[in-house]
Amino acid sequence: MGVTHAYQLVLLRHAKAEHADSLADHLRPLALAGRRQAGAVGTGLRGAGLIPDAALVSSALRTRQTWDLVRTGLEVPSEIATLSDAVYNAGVRSLLELVRATPGEVRRLLVVGHEPTVSQTAATLADPERSDDAALARVRTGVPTATYSVLESDAPFADWTVGGVRLATVVSPDPA
Repeated sequence: MGVTHAYQLVLLRHAKAEHADSLADHLRPLALAGRRQAGAVGTGLRGAGLIPDAALVSSALRTRQTWDLVRTGLEVPSEIATLSDAVYNAGVRSLLELVRATPGEVRRLLVVGHEPTVSQTAATLADPERSDDAALARVRTGVPTATYSVLESDAPFADWTVGGVRLATVVSPDPA
């Protein structure tokens, strides 16, 4: 990823969930494949040095389960996470507001959320001139489950603007 910037945002789409069937969307659990994906994401984030200082996690069951498995791989305490109905319901603008409200001492923030918001937020924040072209093309078309995008800037989260940060990479799990 090259130069590490002072602030990094990791936008993670939850791992693969069971089909809705008769369950309310908010109550959909992870599928077995999703459990494997989430564990691999945690290990991968740790291996890449992307250990968050804080996490914002959608209140949906599948995102909470994704976080629990990712957190185990990261070896971070559960207390760094804030469960949020606002992340579950967020569009790009409201998710960006949540990111901007992150306390100044947080240097690396992980958001565990949903499509299309996570990829659209990455695409909205990305500076096309400074971002990885392949990563930008991927977030513009949407990302599969358990995929994360890494955005970075020397500016604190409160100062992040549309088209103002570098999209460094997008990482997807190996196909099952």
